[in-house]
Amino acid sequence: MMRRRMSGIGYDMVYKIGIVGTGGIAHAHGKAAQDIDEVELTAICDVSQESLDRYGDHFGVKRRYQDLETMLVREDLDFVVICTWGNSHAEISNRIAHSRRVKAILCEKPICSTAAECEEMITVAKDNGILLAEAFKFRHHPRHLKVKELIDSGLIGDVTLIRSTFTGAGNPVQMTADRNWRFNKEKGGGAVYDLGCYCIHHARFMIGAEPFRVYASGHKGKYNEINEAVAIQLEFPDEISTQIAIAFRYFGSQEAEIYGTDGYIRTDLAWNNENQPVSLEVKLKNGDRQTYDFAAVDQFALQLQHMYACLETGQAHRISPENSLGQMQVIDAVHASIASGKQVELHRSSTSTPSPSANRLTKA
Repeated sequence: MMRRRMSGIGYDMVYKIGIVGTGGIAHAHGKAAQDIDEVELTAICDVSQESLDRYGDHFGVKRRYQDLETMLVREDLDFVVICTWGNSHAEISNRIAHSRRVKAILCEKPICSTAAECEEMITVAKDNGILLAEAFKFRHHPRHLKVKELIDSGLIGDVTLIRSTFTGAGNPVQMTADRNWRFNKEKGGGAVYDLGCYCIHHARFMIGAEPFRVYASGHKGKYNEINEAVAIQLEFPDEISTQIAIAFRYFGSQEAEIYGTDGYIRTDLAWNNENQPVSLEVKLKNGDRQTYDFAAVDQFALQLQHMYACLETGQAHRISPENSLGQMQVIDAVHASIASGKQVELHRSSTSTPSPSANRLTKA
């Protein structure tokens, strides 16, 4: 049934959404759904009744389920947002896609645990006519879109180097598997999955290509089995390099610097900046300096609105499933490099979004 809500510009369709997993990140999606007119948070699903009730009471969601299939059958949902631990993303996405009860799936980052899982997710979603998209909130922020526009315009010449960080100074004693999924290897924790995915995706987006070589080193925590601090070097075609530093144990930093032959672009608070105004700084070799200011926005709301636009107009999502596959291939290579202590070569097709079969790794 078509659901329409009166807006200032006429009648617009409202999409009913469900959320699977009612932990921390689900609260950001729930708030975004409340704050925009395009979607309505209709139902929630979680294995914990206590978590369901706490979340449902907070957001006023009455339709609560502990069984995914029951929610899909009983509710007339348009799309589902997966907010569970990363190790369960693939299985849940495939179950939703097989049901054919929704139009789309928005899956929190990282989309899954391995490239092989991602390839299966893509196949299952396509076979069942479901739009599958990975939730990288920063990709919808006007500042990052502006940076990409400036790069593509040639303002800073040819990109040669990208440096980015995502770090935070946590208490090592509290970084235990029982306290937080981020420190639990079995639940998809670790600095690469939780933090590095931002920097890797950012580099691939800004450069518009896939790296062919990866080298990474990591340091495991004293009280867990995950890599708490990781340094990553990515080598792209045309002699473009990326240097990434991620950690749960360092002073907090969220910076991205893009160096070109004719200039430089810098952004701070690159990833988590909800409800804060931000800017980007440009320095050119001719001495000119430019600053672009951006008002505070809710990146999660922009993300939901983009999904709405894709369903409403049929436009392609900014993050294609194939792009997510390329992302997971790089993450696989990062883990392989840390484990072996060697650089890893990625053999792909020449396109910037590799085909599902192009995921072979070689340790150099």
